[in-house]
Amino acid sequence: MGGMPGALPMGDPVPESGPVAGGPTKGPFGVYAHVPFCASRCGYCDFNTYTPDEGVVRDGYVDTMLAELAKAAELVTPKSVDTVFVGGGTPTLLPPGELGRLLDGIDKVWGLAADAEITTEANPESVTPDSLRALRAAGFTRISLGMQSAAPHVLKVLDRRHTAGRAAAVAGEARAAGFGHVNLDLIYGTPGERPEDFQASLDAVVAAGVDHVSAYALIVEDGTRLAARIRRGDLPRPDDDVAADRYLAAEAALTAAGFHWYEVSNWARDDDARCRHNLLYWHGADWWGLGPGAHSHVGGTRWWNVKHPAAYAKALEGGDWPAAGREVLGAEETTTEEIMLRLRLADGLPLERLTPAAHRAARTLVTDGLLSGDAFAAGTAVLTLHGRLLADAAVRTLLLA
Repeated sequence: MGGMPGALPMGDPVPESGPVAGGPTKGPFGVYAHVPFCASRCGYCDFNTYTPDEGVVRDGYVDTMLAELAKAAELVTPKSVDTVFVGGGTPTLLPPGELGRLLDGIDKVWGLAADAEITTEANPESVTPDSLRALRAAGFTRISLGMQSAAPHVLKVLDRRHTAGRAAAVAGEARAAGFGHVNLDLIYGTPGERPEDFQASLDAVVAAGVDHVSAYALIVEDGTRLAARIRRGDLPRPDDDVAADRYLAAEAALTAAGFHWYEVSNWARDDDARCRHNLLYWHGADWWGLGPGAHSHVGGTRWWNVKHPAAYAKALEGGDWPAAGREVLGAEETTTEEIMLRLRLADGLPLERLTPAAHRAARTLVTDGLLSGDAFAAGTAVLTLHGRLLADAAVRTLLLA
């Protein structure tokens, strides 16, 4: 959840007047704030992040984001901000007071809704009971912790710095600090991970008492240390069949513990525990992304900022927009994205959004067991458990119909 991939897409130049025409927004509105600092880089990660030995300075970073926020306020006027998600990187490498100052700035410029969901990501070693209480006092309502695994040898392959039990312990500390919603992230399919290793991770997550779990299959990204190790033959490449077995294990364990899937990779104990900010993405709503490499979407226009923090700061210091490119989505692109995103949700994709050919393809997916027949009869395309294992194939079937 969260995190800005390192590579930026191609796009059109950004007008001097700004990346979007602006004005009042419709529906829910979110803010994503990217904090690109990490104590060290995990071997599998290709996010837009920087470690201390790369010469990137943290001092003054919140002021730079606030400068972008001030420019954003010249264009966009949401009714209020419904969700804030501070991701990275490791946002909690910044002091809680600095993150609180960012929230205060968002509130002053656009106004935080009374029931706003305000999330920060954190690595387990980057927080303490005191800092968690300070984050809660600053206004954060939700925290997402990178656990990845409960097995020490799996964490070692992933180049994670925390000990195996630290993430679950932090989850308890976060609840004690007053966080109403706590998420733990898992990664499955790491080379060397055994079925009992992943089961132990699931058991630890359930025992931690969190109300949200995210579980993602390991993806080997080009240019990472993990990719280099696999290319050299030091580690085997992740196996798709193993990943499917892990997913089924996650579904079984989490369902038995009272969680319910609401997106292919996400489970929550109840509707209130769902990540509202990510749902905003999946429903194609509007958000402004602050920070280097951050992506935004308002009124059918998407844009993204320059990657490097120094270039980002230089643009704002000169009074310029830090956006590197943009694209204006047409009807076809909007429909494509709606199918790609909404089909991943337990709430599903309304069949009325499909062309006649795609509707016929959806009926075939019901026959093949990838879509629920009952949901189809009620007018919605909803993945079955088997369909969740083949979600990308189901999406392609509808898009190519």
